[in-house]
Amino acid sequence: MPGARKGTAASACAVALVFLSVAAPAAESDDRLVRGSPTPAAAPAGPAYREGEVLIRFRSGARAYDREAAVRRRGDRVVRVLAQGRVTHLRVAAGTTAQALAEYAADPNVESVQPNYIYRPLGVPNDPYYSQLWALANTAQTVSGASYPIHNPGTAGRDMQLERAWDLATDCRSVVVAVVDSGVNYTHRDLAGAMWDGAAAGYPRHGYDFIDNDDDPMPGDGNGHGTHVAATIGAVGNNGAGTTGVCWQSSIMAIRSLSNSGGTTASVVAGIEFAIAHGARVLNLSLGGGSFDPLFSASIDSARNAGVLVVAAAGNAGLDNDGGVPTYPCNFTHDNLVCVAALDQAYDLASFSNYGAASVDIGAPGTNTLSAWPGYRLTDDLAAGWATVGGGWAGVQCDFGIGPVAMLVNPAGWCAFGSYTGPIDQVAYKTFDLGGGLLGASVTYYAFLDVGANDRFEAAGSPLGGNPFVAGEARRLTEFSGTTGGRALPVTHDLSGCLTSTCTLGFRLRAESGSSNFGVGLLRLSIDTVQSGSDRVAIANGTSMATPHVAGLAALLWSYNPGYRLSDVVNAIQHGGEAVPALAGKTVTGRAASAWGALRHIDPPSAVSATVQ
Repeated sequence: MPGARKGTAASACAVALVFLSVAAPAAESDDRLVRGSPTPAAAPAGPAYREGEVLIRFRSGARAYDREAAVRRRGDRVVRVLAQGRVTHLRVAAGTTAQALAEYAADPNVESVQPNYIYRPLGVPNDPYYSQLWALANTAQTVSGASYPIHNPGTAGRDMQLERAWDLATDCRSVVVAVVDSGVNYTHRDLAGAMWDGAAAGYPRHGYDFIDNDDDPMPGDGNGHGTHVAATIGAVGNNGAGTTGVCWQSSIMAIRSLSNSGGTTASVVAGIEFAIAHGARVLNLSLGGGSFDPLFSASIDSARNAGVLVVAAAGNAGLDNDGGVPTYPCNFTHDNLVCVAALDQAYDLASFSNYGAASVDIGAPGTNTLSAWPGYRLTDDLAAGWATVGGGWAGVQCDFGIGPVAMLVNPAGWCAFGSYTGPIDQVAYKTFDLGGGLLGASVTYYAFLDVGANDRFEAAGSPLGGNPFVAGEARRLTEFSGTTGGRALPVTHDLSGCLTSTCTLGFRLRAESGSSNFGVGLLRLSIDTVQSGSDRVAIANGTSMATPHVAGLAALLWSYNPGYRLSDVVNAIQHGGEAVPALAGKTVTGRAASAWGALRHIDPPSAVSATVQ
């Protein structure tokens, strides 16, 4: 296949797979959920009239002989007669439209003459957040609530050229796209009408969950990654609500192969096999790991044998995938695999994006990407409102040199490098309202931890309220000994067992006699929920966000002409892209994905008619 990547695989071992998206910087995490309002957008540019055609209105007194003579004199041809015989549609010699207009206007039998103006479907959807979707139409707009600070605003016109492509195709329902990810909130307003109909195959909830091993791929753990990815591909467009996807109508198959802690070979391969078996044509893999995995590789071979395209994320370490630190599946060499780097709003390579002249095929927008989110977000000021048992814990404002940061710490003097001394058993807890019929939830916070080898930092939750370490039905969320090395690391817990109005979250520090360490510093706690019928949106960054732009493009290409072969689609994506200096020498093609360019690139297969005008 032209443009196929080449390389060799290294040692074989199992691999843990993680999301390839970048969370918003902690200082801006509250802006992750944003709102917007409709902004009018201009219609796509194009030829104003059809060259080689004119429309003539003859005067009411003009005889039939005079009308025929006027046309004969120029050697033009009548296409049809309109308006009860008074208007004649003519085809004139190519390149002579302006001359024909002038000559017919001078004829005394002609009342008026005009070009045959072109009218197009309006390739601009009416969804209220559309003006924020710079990847689809970059007007040098400033993205509200942006979490990636570079090039916001960006450069007008540096986008996927979708408005022109949408004049040709918007409906991708004939092409099933499998999102192998954290699950999808298929009740979301932007996705409820965009899901794969698996009822006939026995999967009425639009896919499968290979984490909990059931037929419901709803992200009950509150993880929004898969929902965000799915809506970038195919949020229902032009319906006056929310966002729009690359495809306005879609068939999204939801495969839950990742939890908040990632996934495994078994869960991801099972998801790929399910998608192939149930008719997916495109697989979106916004995930990655660091080891060559033969079973994962074999599953992509299976996809190739079934004519299925796999679109994968390049990774978010800002590294060269060809330089000794590979990211899989991106570094696999299968010719049905397209690996995607992330571009910013000026079409520079995003600072976090991996790259590779032999392993990364193409770039696509991956910063400040606004898309669907499963539910609302609660944030908490850890400096206030926490009940304590046994002392030790304190809500404080800790200054790291960038201004005060609200924290929950133990010991109380943690900010001044104080340390705890055992024996202690100390608890802090707070109650949150997670009632109201939520479908799921998760809590995320950042933790500085320095706990002795025989001591314990613990987190727990209880749906009954009160101290979760003594309450009935309490659930232990984590237990930790050791150190985070002076860094605040993100920690996420599933709260799907705590969906009540009295959900209590608690932290505990236990230490033996004589032990002494720096203890615990917690900051920026937030709870993400999953709502039925959610209308929430969020901004995210990562090669995970770039990948679905290309997966959606693949669906658009195949829907435009289902007779195209797998190799046609790959070639169109790779070689129909826009040359971008920032990708030269960094990717196989040096190009960014372009919907318009890809549609124009493909030559119609034999016996299939397809015309791009």
